[in-house]
Amino acid sequence: MSIFLDTANIDHAKAAKEFGWVRGITTNPILLAKSENSVPDTLLQLAELNTGLLFYQLIASCVEEMLKEAHLAKEIVGDQLVLKIPPTEAGFQLIPLLPSETPCCITAVYSVAQAVVAREVGVCYIAVYVNRATRLLGNGLKLLADMASVLKGSHTQVLAASIKSPVEASTAILSGADHLTLPFQVLRTLTYHELSEDAVDQFNSNGSGIQL
Repeated sequence: MSIFLDTANIDHAKAAKEFGWVRGITTNPILLAKSENSVPDTLLQLAELNTGLLFYQLIASCVEEMLKEAHLAKEIVGDQLVLKIPPTEAGFQLIPLLPSETPCCITAVYSVAQAVVAREVGVCYIAVYVNRATRLLGNGLKLLADMASVLKGSHTQVLAASIKSPVEASTAILSGADHLTLPFQVLRTLTYHELSEDAVDQFNSNGSGIQL
């Protein structure tokens, strides 16, 4: 299992790298549009942090333009690149045309049928928007669990996205997600629990250790 940071904010990416347990960064067109820098500059800065995998989502809508955009992304990001591809007819047609060493993630998956097609084309990941699916369809975690079930034993893994709390993150993993991608404000709270804080305070106040 890997935990990714969902951002295009360079400062947040730098802070997450210091945590030591974040395995990469996922971006999307909306996050990149919020960056103070151009998309190529933002991607380059994120890649230079060498946090791990770096997900970039294609915005072109036809196969030919998608191929060109994928090539440009590869030039900027290099071997860290994971291509996020929409689950459209053109998106699925694109997969077999990409170099075999290019890992891909079908993003914004909202049905088991899409997950099945993603499995058949052999992508590495599908991104399931858990919280958004709950708001739009009623039960995003049940949808995630159903997708995980049909993907079991295949090469394709579930990346849970649109996670709004540590509880939702934990439940996504228990429901079958292989990986998580989290906004910075959720990511930084994963290690916190008030009972842990109370226990540490008690140990430090009433116990002894090596004096520095």
